[in-house]
Amino acid sequence: MKRRERGSCESCTYYIYDEDCGAYICDMDMDEDEYIRLVSDSHYQCPYYRNGDEYVVVRHQM
Repeated sequence: MKRRERGSCESCTYYIYDEDCGAYICDMDMDEDEYIRLVSDSHYQCPYYRNGDEYVVVRHQM
């Protein structure tokens, strides 16, 4: 099985700016256990990560 590359939250589609709190947040609906594991374990890969780069497919085709 191919190991997925861990992406940073900053490049994730679900990492958005929330105007109400004035900061960037993860917009995925995860429970408290998932969030604690994501923050505390550096080897844990976020199961919800999705690359927010719209041009990744185009660059791959070139």
